[in-house]
Amino acid sequence: MGQQLTKERARPRARQELAPAELPLGQILAGDCVAAMRSLPAASVDMVFADPPYNLQLGGELNRPDGSHVDAVTNAWDKFDSFATYDAFTRAWLSEARRVLKPNGSLWVIGSYHNIFRVGATLQDLGFWILNDIVWRKANPMPNFKGTRFTNAHETLIWAAMSEKSRYTFNYRAMKTLNDELQMRSDWVIPICAGPERIRKGGTKAHPTQKPEALLYRVMLATTNTGDVVLDPFFGTGTTGAVAKRLGREWIGCEREAAYRTIAEERIALTLPLDESALTTMQSGKSAPKVAFGQLIETGWIAPGTVLHDRKRRLSASVRADGSLVSGADSGSIHSLGAKLQGAPSCNGWTFWHIEHEGELKLLDALRQLYLLAIED
Repeated sequence: MGQQLTKERARPRARQELAPAELPLGQILAGDCVAAMRSLPAASVDMVFADPPYNLQLGGELNRPDGSHVDAVTNAWDKFDSFATYDAFTRAWLSEARRVLKPNGSLWVIGSYHNIFRVGATLQDLGFWILNDIVWRKANPMPNFKGTRFTNAHETLIWAAMSEKSRYTFNYRAMKTLNDELQMRSDWVIPICAGPERIRKGGTKAHPTQKPEALLYRVMLATTNTGDVVLDPFFGTGTTGAVAKRLGREWIGCEREAAYRTIAEERIALTLPLDESALTTMQSGKSAPKVAFGQLIETGWIAPGTVLHDRKRRLSASVRADGSLVSGADSGSIHSLGAKLQGAPSCNGWTFWHIEHEGELKLLDALRQLYLLAIED
């Protein structure tokens, strides 16, 4: 991902022939990204994910200690005459991204220490409201072969809303579930793109900055919903489009390099979308229907007499017909008894107690979510 100007469309069709409100969903727009975005209607996309040129300013060849060459970003699309030129380019594409985003849409941009601070300042100048900076900590970074600096083991993502008052999408509950019931933090440990996922042509990397699908998966799952439109102005080999297709999101790409467009089209064509039922994510407490523990008993999801445990099976309690729990001489609700047994001032019983379900010890809240999905059907 990441090229200076943008891209070419996978299915040739003159953009001016589209009705003003029509979006080229599932298409890669060719040529300069700024011009391509100008062809899109205002306030028409839900999220922009951008992996722009980093303007690395590399000096000379980069070799390993054994003399072998290191694939680095030496492409023309990453070269700019000056910081002023790069800043003007950044302002141009960010301005168009802001125009096409819906009022409650959000922007993601990824970069390294070479460019992310300049990009961040520009997006703030344009009126974006920064929500988080995410550190993508690479589980397997490339070492610093010269031994002259610290190993560069991370990149930074900025997540921004259109304004301070925007009602942007954040699927908090889905992120917590994805993270084993712990609140998702702003440092993400994800391996760099390697192995079978890394696209190669003629034995070399097809694109020097291909991003791992796991990174885009988390971004989209966290900040978009099924059917939302995701725009990637620097489409590259199509990671954004492939993940969007898997997750049931619509996508639009911009890419100026014909070789990248061809790779992206082939890649996305082979991507299979997830089953609709698998795309339903855990809801936040604000949007989820209220479910009392007793409802699970009334409906037969949990039988009276069932034994609940804490995660390490050190504490246990039996379920009674009225939805209360008993443990020795103590009894109470899933919340009050959990607090009492731990000697804690409070306890969320849904995330403390576990139940044997289908041969596994599962969080009680996971069973509640399965119940919610069942009643929604």
